[in-house]
Amino acid sequence: MALLNFRKKDVPATGGNDPRVEDFLKDFSIEVMPRTAEKVEDFRAILPEGTRVYIAHIEGTPIEDMVATAARLNEDGFKVMPHFPARIIKDRATLADWIARYQGEADVRQGLLLAGGVTTPHGDFSDSMQLMETGLFDAAGFERLHVAGHPEGNRDIDIDGGRINVDAALKWKNDFQTRTDAKMAIATQFAFEAAPIIEWANGLQAAGITLPIHIGIAGPAKLQTLIKFAIACGVGPSLKVLQKRAMDVTKLLLPYEPTEVVAELAAYKAAHPDFNISHVHFFPLGGIKTNATWAQNNGGAHAQPAKAAS
Repeated sequence: MALLNFRKKDVPATGGNDPRVEDFLKDFSIEVMPRTAEKVEDFRAILPEGTRVYIAHIEGTPIEDMVATAARLNEDGFKVMPHFPARIIKDRATLADWIARYQGEADVRQGLLLAGGVTTPHGDFSDSMQLMETGLFDAAGFERLHVAGHPEGNRDIDIDGGRINVDAALKWKNDFQTRTDAKMAIATQFAFEAAPIIEWANGLQAAGITLPIHIGIAGPAKLQTLIKFAIACGVGPSLKVLQKRAMDVTKLLLPYEPTEVVAELAAYKAAHPDFNISHVHFFPLGGIKTNATWAQNNGGAHAQPAKAAS
């Protein structure tokens, strides 16, 4: 109840930039795929200088396309963080080859390690902990390793029909940071409601998991598009926010924007400085340019692109 009262009282009405939102959006990151990146003529015209850009590695995407996208983004001055999905990596030799390619051709020094969305592993790895245990990222001098987080659970994580204790896995990863020189953080799946996110993040902190959280936020998109992705990605309770919106014919055809959830999280962060959500990570489900424009309109001076659009 206290959280609900806080949200009603302290989140400003829409209209005009909120300095808490601007601060919350500072140094946001964004996710692309090789095929979506191809549609962007110049990332410098839409993203702030030095933005961290994750490159999602979807099953079936050739490593050559991933590395080429990384090289392009690195050349333009962005911090490149490719995905390393454990379940589509055949073996240790393949992982070593990917790391060498990324470093040799794109100077990549950071990565998001995750299990990946496929049900059956293609080879020797089934989770991100096994990737970390190879020692290959340490040996290659990776400066930053992010791991996946799921504020509303992850239906893909189970063994023999029994759910893994996801918090225990995060505790293992939290402890791993003491054994490596790499900086670590949790990058999460997107959600559409602030309250479950806040409860989850505070629960991790209470459990002694101190890794900073880069919270996943879905960028502006058509409502039907978001519902499709939310169901496919296993988004849980906050899906009802979209479903309720879909029942309102006056909003059905309007694009969804993350204004409300971001404002609520920003207000909570401003009131609780020790809150362990440190950054926003965007999933541009309605398009990279559309997401970047929303960030520019809401993020103030530090969300403006590296150079003026031509």
